[in-house]
Amino acid sequence: MGDQEILPTDDLNVALDSEEIEQIKKRSVKGVLSFFLRTLLIQGIGLVSAFVLSAFLSPEDFGIYGIVTQIIALLVFFSDIGMAASLIQKKEEPGENDYETAFSVQFILALLIFLIILIMIKSGLLEAKIGSQGLLVLFALGLSFPLATFKTIPSIILERRLDFNKLVLPQIFEQLVFHSILIVLAWKGFGVSSYFYAILCRSVVGLFVMQILQPWLPKLRINKKSLKGLLGFGFKFQLNDLLARIKDQLYFLALGAFLPLKDFGYLQWAKNWSMYPYNLTVQNVMSITFPTFSRLQAHKDLLKRAIEKAIYFIALFIFPILVGMSVFIYPLTELVDRYQKWQPALFSFVLFSLSVAWSAISTPLTNSLNAIGKINQTLKLMVMWTVLTWVLTPILVWKFGFNGVAIAAFLISFTSIFSVIITKKYIAVEIMKNIWPQLVASLFMAVFGCFGIKYWSMSYWHFFFGGISSVLVYIVVFLLLSKDKFLREMQSLKRNI
Repeated sequence: MGDQEILPTDDLNVALDSEEIEQIKKRSVKGVLSFFLRTLLIQGIGLVSAFVLSAFLSPEDFGIYGIVTQIIALLVFFSDIGMAASLIQKKEEPGENDYETAFSVQFILALLIFLIILIMIKSGLLEAKIGSQGLLVLFALGLSFPLATFKTIPSIILERRLDFNKLVLPQIFEQLVFHSILIVLAWKGFGVSSYFYAILCRSVVGLFVMQILQPWLPKLRINKKSLKGLLGFGFKFQLNDLLARIKDQLYFLALGAFLPLKDFGYLQWAKNWSMYPYNLTVQNVMSITFPTFSRLQAHKDLLKRAIEKAIYFIALFIFPILVGMSVFIYPLTELVDRYQKWQPALFSFVLFSLSVAWSAISTPLTNSLNAIGKINQTLKLMVMWTVLTWVLTPILVWKFGFNGVAIAAFLISFTSIFSVIITKKYIAVEIMKNIWPQLVASLFMAVFGCFGIKYWSMSYWHFFFGGISSVLVYIVVFLLLSKDKFLREMQSLKRNI
């Protein structure tokens, strides 16, 4: 089945009038800004939590939680089968039959997953690796599956309306509750079991807030016609997701079973820290652009501009953040005694961070391909990345130990260039024009930061001075290279606020 069979653009893509286009632009820009500010708060809370947990939890604790979360992330695949993406991407407004069918299927799948998790806990197969505290955390995450299904349809309704202001509020409450409980209990010495209480409270609070913001009465009913329609796009979308989980969660889980718990804890710590910039920028923007790009799929010129704008602003923020983290992580572990235990993971952390830079470019492009129905193309990319991950990683782990995982990720990240090549076949996006000033300014920042790395390690005052100076270097170089374009982009945003 070709791409046109998924989304026959001649039949489905009805041109929007100018008023609708203006509304989409305004809602999208407002959504990105509000989402960014709220996500900044969420990630700020998470970052504070990461600092505290890095001090009070051991590498083994991180390893246990890492194994549990990889198991859950793998099972997440079976809780959706692509129906949520189908409902968001669908051109026509979904009916109650569509929503009820999607909810019913997901709720049944969530109950089955919870049952599987209970069987895993009762079997005792995991207890030797993660202990009784790890099993408690696994139970809490398993219970969150059926609870989360009651948020799915309200979330989809808000996404289709491009009402991102409401969409992010449950996440804020969830993160506040989760990290507050986690920090207090970790400080009190609860160890890994801190996650058990934090996860349960997060699930209940998120469900409660979402139902207040967008009430929707769930009904267990499956309509065969709706099911068939939703699975048309959803099957290939979910196959793409399956490959992503085989590439990420399954191989990471295999590593957790193979590597000593301490080494896996180093990996989990390095990976988690390196993802903060991605979650703040790329993930933040992508949550909004998928429904927006889907609405603009009949207007290739507007879609091209939207993609370029997304990449421009993502690169503007994520490149200096990644450089700053990579340069200043060593001085931080020198200054804070409790962080010195993480120094064996710093090499992996830097490589993971640098590989995220490529993801910042490729993710908006693959997201765009999905939005216009070219799911076959993203499947090909995902097959390539999955095969490379499973082939390269074991070889490099055998050669370099746990650091081989990050080396493999860094090398594979360069194949993201293929996402650029494929996207250009359908949308004439210009990538380099929108990222080269940010890239050059980040390189200047990196050189400046590296030359003073011993100086930044001398005291907290030197550390903060180095951080501020590096940011100023980035800003000055960037404005020298691209001041006019930056002002135009900001004015463009201002017009739509």
